[in-house]
Amino acid sequence: MDTPRFGIPERLARRMTLAEQHEYLRDRLSRRRVLRGGAATAGTVAGAGLLGGAACAADAKPAPAATRRPGPGAATVDGARVAPFGRHLAFGADPRTQMRISWQVPFAVRKPYVRIGTSPLELTRKVEAEVRHLHTPSLSDELPAVDQFYLHAAVEGLRPGVTYYYGVGHADRDPAEPRHFASVGTFRTAPERPGKFVFTAFGDQGVSYDALANDQLILGQNPSFHLHAGDLCYADTTGHGKKSDLYDARVWDSFLAQTDSVAASVPWMVTTGNHDMEAWYSPDGYGGQLARWSLPDNGPDPRKAPGVYSFVYGNVGVIALDANDVSYEIPVNKGYTDGAQTRWLDRRLGQLRDRPGIDFLVVFFHHCAYSTTSAHASDGGVRDTWVPLFEKHQVDLVINGHNHVYERTDAIRGGKVARRVPVEGGADAVRDGIVYVTAGGAGAKLYGFPVPDSYEGHVKDLDEVKSYHWTEDGEKNRAGVDWSRVRYTGFSFLAVEVEPGPRPRLTVTALAESGERVDRFEVTRPGGQ
Repeated sequence: MDTPRFGIPERLARRMTLAEQHEYLRDRLSRRRVLRGGAATAGTVAGAGLLGGAACAADAKPAPAATRRPGPGAATVDGARVAPFGRHLAFGADPRTQMRISWQVPFAVRKPYVRIGTSPLELTRKVEAEVRHLHTPSLSDELPAVDQFYLHAAVEGLRPGVTYYYGVGHADRDPAEPRHFASVGTFRTAPERPGKFVFTAFGDQGVSYDALANDQLILGQNPSFHLHAGDLCYADTTGHGKKSDLYDARVWDSFLAQTDSVAASVPWMVTTGNHDMEAWYSPDGYGGQLARWSLPDNGPDPRKAPGVYSFVYGNVGVIALDANDVSYEIPVNKGYTDGAQTRWLDRRLGQLRDRPGIDFLVVFFHHCAYSTTSAHASDGGVRDTWVPLFEKHQVDLVINGHNHVYERTDAIRGGKVARRVPVEGGADAVRDGIVYVTAGGAGAKLYGFPVPDSYEGHVKDLDEVKSYHWTEDGEKNRAGVDWSRVRYTGFSFLAVEVEPGPRPRLTVTALAESGERVDRFEVTRPGGQ
């Protein structure tokens, strides 16, 4: 039976790009609005200029100035009783001097802002915030229309290596008042000169006990920042744009409330997975991400590809990519940047590699270059398009999600094992090749391997694992591989300790939800810059 859900029959969705799905949904809702006498309201992020480009095909309206929820039966509330939630930080393009502070409110508020200072008792600096109002209409009989209000403050001119205190508020709720003292958050800017630090990473989180537990373990590592390799909350439960998809915008509220405990103090640097493409908001599916996140704007096109950017922290250059642009497995957004992302990647890797003081290049994105799970395995589009650039510029570490497990390769060059890297082993990207890590055990339902797990304390090395990679025609090319060195079916995350010096080093540790160590290896460079 081909009953439409979200207005797209499965027979159509199966062969539609994300932009075509977006146009279909908009056209269908417009016709439904006429038939119902305009009862359904279509809106999107406040301000037509926010999404830019093709995203402006959506109806746009300014966020309400009063503290009220728009639409039939609108309720007015006292702004003093509207408490912010879902705080999440992100660096600007320069983590030494820029921070983006974001949060959410359940109703529109007047004149939102951030107070900031170097003491919790002296939040003297005030920075106005931008309101991004995201309206999701009722796209099925099961789900109501939802209005969400996301607030973003761009804080500039900070001092490197300084701990700041901040509070978020609005005209009727001053975070500097003593009664709101408990809600004051902190962050620390990047240092002026390289030093020892830790960052964490994972992908495929969702809303669950395990996702929350991983968050708290991450907080215990005292990381300078966190990398999230996509598939953030799973408001869209399948990520394929088919009839079985279920998109519930309210899940984002739960996700951001869950994440607040760590992302309110640790910059939460995200990129885009297949479950994060939401066709209603914009032709490329990223209108929702543009509303909810403020990320560095130094990518090829921040309004079209918000999950593509770079930043430098200490002696590490980090690049975030959107693998939906090159995926052979899930091609609904394949080629949406017309090659701009890949050209930018080549340039930016070259610039970072030539920049004095940068020892390591770390790249993170969603779809796996190398994985052997029974679910998604490896994406040939990533291999064909980006892996040659990683090798050209001697990228030191690649972090992916997509497969809901932990898996780690040997050092690979030219698609072959260049150096075996067992648990407690090491590699040098110049001499040995690149180690690829799948860190998709953040909290979503786990996948499995076709062979037994093999991890620290439970090593079961195999000469070959039967696996496959996705080809350009959407088929599975099956073959045996010899590069799968560590496999762990469980919730987990990465903690990466960075040490500068004459022989700079990344010590990469995978930790299970129990706190047990799953894997540990080192990445070194021939000599510090």
